[in-house]
Amino acid sequence: MATIYRTAAGAITLLAVAVQYWVLMEGRSGDALIRSSIEFFSFFTILTNILAGVALLWPVLAPRSGLAHFLMRPSVRTAITGYIIIVGVVYYLLLRNVGNQHGLGLFVERSLHYVTPPLFVLDWLLFVPKHGLSWKVGFASLGYPFVYTVWTLLHGAVTGWYPYPFIDVPELGYPRVLANMVALVGSFLGLELALVGIGRLLAQLRERRLP
Repeated sequence: MATIYRTAAGAITLLAVAVQYWVLMEGRSGDALIRSSIEFFSFFTILTNILAGVALLWPVLAPRSGLAHFLMRPSVRTAITGYIIIVGVVYYLLLRNVGNQHGLGLFVERSLHYVTPPLFVLDWLLFVPKHGLSWKVGFASLGYPFVYTVWTLLHGAVTGWYPYPFIDVPELGYPRVLANMVALVGSFLGLELALVGIGRLLAQLRERRLP
């Protein structure tokens, strides 16, 4: 059951990313294509959906590989669950009315924020062992958003382009952007710790039901 689910959910997730790339890159070539591609893969939404899709599919395609063993760790899957939840929540609260996509582009954009996150969360709820989840997961999971923040600020300083309005340095200034980043990191930490707590509770309830 887990294998079938992960194959389908992973394929849906990566297909959504691929279609979104195709829609946004249509008609571009040369330097414009390169620049737009770098910008496309600088969105937290895109990177996190790719991460979630690979985490779902790779253990099915290459179960004995080192990457599969890493991605199957409950701590890693819990961290990714937090990342993909943030993708959906931030979009709903701050970004759903930003941009001018329509048609297929808008459909895929909504899929990346409203469909693929629940798919990964459901996988975590149903198939990931949660016994022994450590509270350290909450703090260890901050590495990914920290690296993303550094990349975004460095890339933006060089090009003047920022993927999201709440980190637009020319518009808001560094103090406001850094404050927004700190708030987001705090949200990451709180969410990841909440997931660990939920996971530990679910594991305890499951143990109590076993004979």
